[in-house]
Amino acid sequence: MTAPHRSLPLGAPPPSLVTARSALFLDADGTLLAFADDPEGVTVDSGLVPMLDRLREQLGGALALVSGRPIASLDRLFGRPAWAAAGQHGLERRGANGAIETAIVDPAELAALRDAVFALASSLPGVRVEDKGFSIALHCRERPERQTALAALTPAVAARFPGFEVQPGSYVYEFKPRGMDKGKAVEAMLRSEPFAGRRPIYLGDDFTDEHAFVIVNAHGGSSIRVGTREPTVAGFTLPSPAGVHAWLADVSATLT
Repeated sequence: MTAPHRSLPLGAPPPSLVTARSALFLDADGTLLAFADDPEGVTVDSGLVPMLDRLREQLGGALALVSGRPIASLDRLFGRPAWAAAGQHGLERRGANGAIETAIVDPAELAALRDAVFALASSLPGVRVEDKGFSIALHCRERPERQTALAALTPAVAARFPGFEVQPGSYVYEFKPRGMDKGKAVEAMLRSEPFAGRRPIYLGDDFTDEHAFVIVNAHGGSSIRVGTREPTVAGFTLPSPAGVHAWLADVSATLT
């Protein structure tokens, strides 16, 4: 991922940034959803899904979730299996027509990696393992002091498995098949209906979202960082998931 970082303070995006000919891509954790120590413990605000339903209708279906979570996890949270989505950083994608594409992963290598990741976690009490199917993550939000050890140890684990790479994030280190990221997922979705030919808008909070920011910027769209993480190639910022909800409500009002 190569792109110049912004040097000026970022401002809030105007709601008018999104038009009826935009394509809206939304990260889940840290963007639409407030973080929880246990990824399975997050909650969805009661008004969020109806608002996203309304936005999706206003955009002619061109709204997608792009998450590190599996698509099945997104469906459990949001209850909307008809929505377009990219899960596990694009290792699985569901189009607006419901068709699902998944990456090809060597099952033997994945099984050996899974054993190695659980072994590493067992040596660091308080670190959680999240097995996503095609990828596996180590979380240390409950024990942030473990982040230094994970930063030092996870690259050595990944080096033993040539088909995988480690992706650092916000108190998480995720082992995923090499070469796939959220940017590639967004680029693939922009080639399909109803996203093709639209100006993309992407909201995300983590380093993993920077790959998507690069692609969206290259397509003449707008990237919106949630939170204060630096550095970033985003053009705008919002402070928190609550700020995202308020902004999306304003966007919907401007589209009415």
